[in-house]
Amino acid sequence: MASTTTTTMRAIVQDRYGEADVLRVGQIARPEPAANEVLVRVHAAGLDRGTWHVMTGTPYLLRLAFGLRGPRNPVPGRDVAGTVEAVGPGVTRFSVGDEVYGVAPGSFAEYAVAREDKLAHKPANLAFEEAAVVPISALTALDALTTGRIEADQHVLIIGASGGVGSFAVQLAKAFGAEVTGVASTSKLDLVRALGADHVIDYTRDDFAATGKRYDLIIDIAGNPTLSRLRRALTPTGTAVITGGEDGGGLSGGMNRQFRALALSLFVRQRLTFFVNKERGSDLPRLTALIETGKITPSLDRTYPLDQVPDAMRHLTTGKVRGKIAITGLSA
Repeated sequence: MASTTTTTMRAIVQDRYGEADVLRVGQIARPEPAANEVLVRVHAAGLDRGTWHVMTGTPYLLRLAFGLRGPRNPVPGRDVAGTVEAVGPGVTRFSVGDEVYGVAPGSFAEYAVAREDKLAHKPANLAFEEAAVVPISALTALDALTTGRIEADQHVLIIGASGGVGSFAVQLAKAFGAEVTGVASTSKLDLVRALGADHVIDYTRDDFAATGKRYDLIIDIAGNPTLSRLRRALTPTGTAVITGGEDGGGLSGGMNRQFRALALSLFVRQRLTFFVNKERGSDLPRLTALIETGKITPSLDRTYPLDQVPDAMRHLTTGKVRGKIAITGLSA
């Protein structure tokens, strides 16, 4: 194990739940890795919708896991890319100086601790800010397609194709040999085409459930279509995987629709399901291989420095983000 003599660090700190104004830059103690952990000097961190949910504490059921009155971990962020600063005595896969990426709670800071099994060596062809936007969103997209049992030559519909998860889902589905249709707003159709989608649907003008096209697999990413609309767009034995949703009330949010889908699936031939992303670090090398062969490319909307994280969060909530946002310049 090797370590610097630094004992404090700059970080984004959150003491209570709320909107972006609850975030501030603070000087806090630098974490130290346990036996199976890695201390990462953070070069960039990714911002995703899940971080917003933890910041606001909504839906309220989320607080059972993250803290009732405020977040147990006062430093937000989970996506990370950086260099190994120190390793615990049980770590065997990484050494000081290695360039890594993965999942590290509290990544909006100069340093963050990650479990060894939640990290992988950074793709050689990506800059740190590009690598930082991959882990959570790409792992979620991969989990959604795996849950949907994707197969080559299937017709796949991606609802929310221009967002963080959607931008990876489109590329992964194409890499698996599917014919992909992406649903997005007018201003983002060019991005969805550039990601490799075979067809696009502008949801401000057309209803995917009214086109007459039927899909073997639908990945609904933070959309809000009714279950009846999803079913109309499916083949008789097709699968719909719901990965999120921003409606449904303050208590459980989009989970209401997901549980209804699971119950309905017991009585129909179509399969309506959802999943809880396990953030499996073991899948990161698979993503690395796809990235290094050019089959997946992160879509980076823009970057923000650490002291502008509140502005980054506000931009995220506008719905104008194309792909992902990265927080950069965390460590000199």
